[in-house]
Amino acid sequence: MIAMILAAGRGERLRPVTDTVPKALVEVHNDSLLERHLHAVRAAGVETVVINLGWLGEQIVDRIGSGSSFGLNVVYSPEGDDILETGGGIHRALPMLGSEAFLVVNADIFTDMPFPTQEPGNDDIAHLVLVPTPGDKTRGDFDLVDGRVRNGGEAEFTFSGVAIYRPEFFANCAPGRFSVVPMLRAAADAGQLSGSIYSGLWRDVGTPEMLTELNA
Repeated sequence: MIAMILAAGRGERLRPVTDTVPKALVEVHNDSLLERHLHAVRAAGVETVVINLGWLGEQIVDRIGSGSSFGLNVVYSPEGDDILETGGGIHRALPMLGSEAFLVVNADIFTDMPFPTQEPGNDDIAHLVLVPTPGDKTRGDFDLVDGRVRNGGEAEFTFSGVAIYRPEFFANCAPGRFSVVPMLRAAADAGQLSGSIYSGLWRDVGTPEMLTELNA
């Protein structure tokens, strides 16, 4: 399975840290988020990783290179100054992601999660890993009922930023900037979205305060 790490964003919430460092290279205990993810996807059996590039992306290329030091083949999907958000970034990289289901990981999370590599079920177009909603959020994103991701209700769980998509998920998309979230909600309503829960270490490294807490 090929993996994609979403690393193009400006990281506005993490400023001023991200004024000089891309959010993917923000460090927790002297190890960048991106490098942690690369080790984790390799441990999951992944051999090829696509990384999209935007803000200060040249720093990522300089640090990671070909990926050989991680036992990986790393290829890049540059977006320049036109950051395409989650959906648009994945859609642009589809030619690099092949014809089978692929893993996607948000760069700006800190976790010890074993990344999944099992394809979604035959009737599913994607699989989401959900986490218990952190205490600093007033509401989660989704419910999970009998392994099915649902909208509405208690919205007890938060999307972890880790998912497996079939390429067909993006079949009707046009090139450009768009979020994957409305597509996930539509797939949930259509009963095409499976899910699982990870209850271990997971944090959204969204603010300087959270970064300070993780480094404490």
